[in-house]
Amino acid sequence: MFLSNMWIVTKQVIILYILVAVGAVCDKTKLFTEKTAKACTDLLFYIIAFCVIVQSFLSMDNTPENTRSLFAAVGCGMLMHFVAALVSTPMFRKGDPAENAVFHYGAVFGNCGYMALPLASAVLGQEGVFYCSAVIVSFQICSFTYGVYLMTAGTEQKKRFAWKMILLNPGVVAVIVGLPLYFMRVHLPELASKPLDYLASMNTPLAMLIFGTYLANANFKTMLRQKKILLVGLCKLIVLPLCMLGIYYAFGLRGTLLSALILSASAPSANNTVMFAAKYDKDTGLAAQTVSAVSLVSIVTMPAMIALAMSISG
Repeated sequence: MFLSNMWIVTKQVIILYILVAVGAVCDKTKLFTEKTAKACTDLLFYIIAFCVIVQSFLSMDNTPENTRSLFAAVGCGMLMHFVAALVSTPMFRKGDPAENAVFHYGAVFGNCGYMALPLASAVLGQEGVFYCSAVIVSFQICSFTYGVYLMTAGTEQKKRFAWKMILLNPGVVAVIVGLPLYFMRVHLPELASKPLDYLASMNTPLAMLIFGTYLANANFKTMLRQKKILLVGLCKLIVLPLCMLGIYYAFGLRGTLLSALILSASAPSANNTVMFAAKYDKDTGLAAQTVSAVSLVSIVTMPAMIALAMSISG
């Protein structure tokens, strides 16, 4: 099981990094530069992310069991982000506030979509995908609220931080739109569903291409000198999943639900770390270095955490 999971994760990382490499080559050849990528960030934030969440609600069958599991997974996802924030906050208090914002975001928010969903499909099947999709809802809500707070801390943007930023963001609005569609068992006509599907399908490739342009401009010579990148990896890949495994087990969660939740908790730093860094004028090179380093280490840590969860979940 360990070797099987190792190979599945390795293949997924290779697939993602092929897309990243394309973005990096495009930047070096001036076909799709970092400047252009920054201009695409709002498209990814406000349109494509919205479509991904709405699509996830439309794809779920409305049954009592699924509804209970949906809210349980969303609640567990919210708890996971709360614990991540609690555990990581003491690690990033000293030093440059702008750099700490990037590190802190990377320690709290994981790659729930690009890494967790394909891995859940391969290891846990459709049931695992269903639970991981629910965690993405909590990720979007938390990233567009607490994530924005982290990235705007100590800046003029924080002074403008208001409740409308919490309520009127792609993650929350998508939930407000998607939840009624789920409960009413709405099936959109093809004229509406196809454009939604096409836009949602842009999520991973566009994010990877943008990430590649930032990576092409990152200074890898300084990566190993950044001790806080090691702290991000320690927190995100080891401390958080072990904490959540203990908490979820104490709550009585078992089976595929437990395994899916630990899979999501053990995912490496979210690519949104780079997107948010670009959006809020932080160091995108540092963000790219952080995500890249933590993602590579996750090839080893994710299978170990998943295997541990599956072995005790019964």
